[in-house]
Amino acid sequence: MSSSQGDRGGLSQPAPNTNIQDVFDNPIQTAATCNTPEAQISSVLDEVSPSSTSSFEMLDTESVPPPYQEVQPHWFFCRRVDDSDSWHPFSREDSDKLENACNTVRDKEEDVVVAVEGERYDVHVKKRKRYAVYWEQGPTEVRRCTWFYKGDKDTRFLPYSEEFSKRLEEAYLIAVTLDEWKRKLDFPTGETVILHNPKLIMHYQPVGMQDEWVSSPSEQTRPCTVKRGVENIAVEIPDGEPEKVDHLVFMVHGIGPACDLRFRSIIQCVNDFRSVSLSLLASHYKRSQQEGHIGRVEFLPVNWHSALHGDATGVDKDIHRITLPSISRLRHFTNDTLLDLFFYNSPTYCQTIVDTVASEINRLHTLFKQRHPEFDGAVSVVGHSLGSLILFDLLTNQRNESKARGGVPSGEHSSLSSDTLEQTLTKLGLQQYLETLLAENVDMESLALCQDSDLRDLGIPLGPRKKILHYIKKKRLPEHCKTATGHQTLECDPPHGTSDGNQPSGLPAHQPLFHREFFTTSAVDYEYFDVGIGQVSIDYPQLAFYPQTFFAFGSPIGMFLTVRGLKRIDPNYSFPTCKSFYNIYHPYDPVAYRIEPMIVSEVDSEPMLIPHHKGRKRMHLELKDSLTRMSMDLKNNVLGSLRTAWQSFTRLPVAALPPVDEGELYANYTTPQEAHGVYTEAECSGSAEQTEQPKIKMGMLNGGRRIDYVLQEKPIESFNEYLFAIQSHLCYWESEDTALLLLKEIYDKLGVAFEQPQQ
Repeated sequence: MSSSQGDRGGLSQPAPNTNIQDVFDNPIQTAATCNTPEAQISSVLDEVSPSSTSSFEMLDTESVPPPYQEVQPHWFFCRRVDDSDSWHPFSREDSDKLENACNTVRDKEEDVVVAVEGERYDVHVKKRKRYAVYWEQGPTEVRRCTWFYKGDKDTRFLPYSEEFSKRLEEAYLIAVTLDEWKRKLDFPTGETVILHNPKLIMHYQPVGMQDEWVSSPSEQTRPCTVKRGVENIAVEIPDGEPEKVDHLVFMVHGIGPACDLRFRSIIQCVNDFRSVSLSLLASHYKRSQQEGHIGRVEFLPVNWHSALHGDATGVDKDIHRITLPSISRLRHFTNDTLLDLFFYNSPTYCQTIVDTVASEINRLHTLFKQRHPEFDGAVSVVGHSLGSLILFDLLTNQRNESKARGGVPSGEHSSLSSDTLEQTLTKLGLQQYLETLLAENVDMESLALCQDSDLRDLGIPLGPRKKILHYIKKKRLPEHCKTATGHQTLECDPPHGTSDGNQPSGLPAHQPLFHREFFTTSAVDYEYFDVGIGQVSIDYPQLAFYPQTFFAFGSPIGMFLTVRGLKRIDPNYSFPTCKSFYNIYHPYDPVAYRIEPMIVSEVDSEPMLIPHHKGRKRMHLELKDSLTRMSMDLKNNVLGSLRTAWQSFTRLPVAALPPVDEGELYANYTTPQEAHGVYTEAECSGSAEQTEQPKIKMGMLNGGRRIDYVLQEKPIESFNEYLFAIQSHLCYWESEDTALLLLKEIYDKLGVAFEQPQQ
């Protein structure tokens, strides 16, 4: 579509050069007299006249025209994608709310704000602007639309500006009232609108506004089709979202600003995931939704990349100064995306990333509660790629205050806050150093954070320093692990776990830690890190809520824990404030790693296969399983036949055997093929039991349930797993199977039954 068509959509506000009432006051005026100013318009009228044949739909003009009915407006909003504007309709509920508000503020000075799209956006009715609530996004235009046009190159009808639509409506009213058609309206921009009949209205653009490369006269004079009312155009009006929110989910992105192969932001990808979940709720929880038992699940994006690469840190400028000028695009991609992995392993920038994620989640949670004061549901978190590792470390270092202090909120260490500094030094016989510590404003909480070098700087001798550090370390340990202080252990027998003394602050006393493997050749001593799983030593902020479930998409958590020196995770370990954890991945995802082998290493278990959202397995997987079973059966039959033939050749003749009773022969003799048949039968039954995957308890990280869940690859992906590797890492945002697994986990805990739709 040419640029002029975009202008007609409302970028310009043209007005007719003649009064519309004057145009229709003369009932004798004909189409021929209207066409005399321009020969081009005359030829076009000949083409589209009812007596001629053309590419446009010809309608019967002799039928009695219907009486004039006021057009029903519908509200649209503009969305800018790839430097082009696209117009999308609001839901009928939101459109009705905007129309009512528009009628209310028509004669008032103050503006009215209407919450739309699940209260994620606010529309300022007088300004005709739409503002995002939860994330940073520029305001977009909103229109009250009644007239639409569609050019030859357009794929959908576009709305006219409100002023343009108003003038068209005035002309349409006069034409219907006087029953006079085949009139034209000329505008100062050179554009012309001709009302042939109620069903056929055309919009012509001047020759000067045509595309330069168009040379055919028929193409130059091809008009746009004009329609009145949203009910007369092919547009899909979205269904409104339920007002009730059952569950809130925060979604944290991975490396880089783009989250899929279309280089879309986390906001757009979460919008897609939300749309998928709404359609699945309508199909798989239809009865519960119709009966009003459930509402919807709200998904909100958490963006940390912009804070890391913004002007506040200045890291982009520092990296740019040392970046080579060659292969600039590849280097820019590396700096903007892959370097996030190294930033997270840096104490300075890791602190920035973790603080940003936690503060953004808390901000969104507070804002959501303000806009939904009636919300009393649970909250879950989702992390994709590196985002899952950030959440894993964050949840590992949360403090369960209710358990640590018997329900009394406190940020102090539970085991160190019972005694004062004076009482502690008196117990150790070091009360002479009380004034030295008080002079530096050191209390029990700050003393727990002190290291040997800090106490040495205060002038405390070596012996007292060791007493203080040993006391703090001993008080941090769970009661059943105090005897284990002084040596490292890799494993422990449940329910009693061991600890190395670097337990995250506030961790419940009954929780064992991760188990590390120490290497004598390692240059890094993880023993001196503040936390017990090898991540960099930073201060982890606390979330304002206890997450119900943590979902990891395409997660490298297992790899990072192994690289940090962890050998296994104690089966009794669970997050202090989150009791459910799911590791979801695509089988071809190059970034994803498993978690279960780190918990139960002695059992080689396959991951749980996520069912297809339409039921059963995908067809190519069922065919693959069937062929596997057929090949095994064929192999067993062939081997059995070969064994039978070989035994018949090597068996002695019956006449050479001593005479025995025939019944005794068959009673005491078992042929090799019979023995093989018993073996084969047992083997087959054993394989059948293996396919059912006996229930295995996978520790307390997910409450004893399975943790690793694998998606089913698509048929086209099975042809070449390397070709679809990158896409497999970015497929989760539009995956119905992934969204359905989240919904089932959420609504199972609410006691809502899952319904498999009929195919």
